[in-house]
Amino acid sequence: MFLLKLLARLPLPLLHGIGIVLGWLIYWAPGRHSERMRNNLFESGLCTPGHDCRRLLRQTIGETGKSIVELLPVWLRPYDKVLKLVRGTSGWEYIDAARAAGKGVIVIAPHIGCFEMINLYYAARHPFTAMYKPPRQPVLDALMLAGRQRGQATLVPTDLSGVRALLAALKRHEGIGILPDQVATGGDGVWAPFFGRPAYTPTLVASLQRKTGAAAFFVAAERLSWGRGYHLHVVPLDTPLPEDKTAAAARINQGVEEVVRRFPAQYMWSYNRHKRPGGVALPDDPPEA
Repeated sequence: MFLLKLLARLPLPLLHGIGIVLGWLIYWAPGRHSERMRNNLFESGLCTPGHDCRRLLRQTIGETGKSIVELLPVWLRPYDKVLKLVRGTSGWEYIDAARAAGKGVIVIAPHIGCFEMINLYYAARHPFTAMYKPPRQPVLDALMLAGRQRGQATLVPTDLSGVRALLAALKRHEGIGILPDQVATGGDGVWAPFFGRPAYTPTLVASLQRKTGAAAFFVAAERLSWGRGYHLHVVPLDTPLPEDKTAAAARINQGVEEVVRRFPAQYMWSYNRHKRPGGVALPDDPPEA
């Protein structure tokens, strides 16, 4: 732990430089990481075959490594110093207006840039609740807890009790965080298009909004070049999500796509977003008799 804290004190530009090297080492390591990254990126339609795709892939590899190394300063530096890494925000006034109107706030944070900064920034200002699934490694679990549960942040389990805690927080007109681009567990999602391919998408945001009338916002933490820090971008979800689960999931995925198109190299393309959860029928499978 001492060594990790020592590394966390290195300047962010240097850490991001180390991250670029790490990104390439991981890319060339055995496993399906690099194949999945290429397939997801190239099939997204965000680049044209040839030079554009190769350039975007190179950028993505470097940004992926940065996303790993930057967890050290984000989780281990003193809280006040971490908050100073946020160099600016765009659209945060929409969140302030929703709170002033007495609404709960749903922060929809895709895996873009340094998304870990979002809850820390919010929790420095207002109460914030997010779900948390402990990793298998005890050391990583301790790091994650210490890094995320600061300020007015509260972590809750990824089960029914956690959902109830999120609902209660919104009814108190507080803020909660949702990762919209994770594969839902069986029974908790629906198939909806994501960059032209079916993805099993969580339905939690629509359910919570319908029950509480909360305002929802897409928030992305852009990683600035040359280790200059981060800029938070807030995009309001202008209209309430449809009651139909599939339509609501499609709208969420559309919103995520719009944010990804702004920062394509900073998205987590290596994640298996289109996998089929156990016990879930594929979208083209006929219903059981």
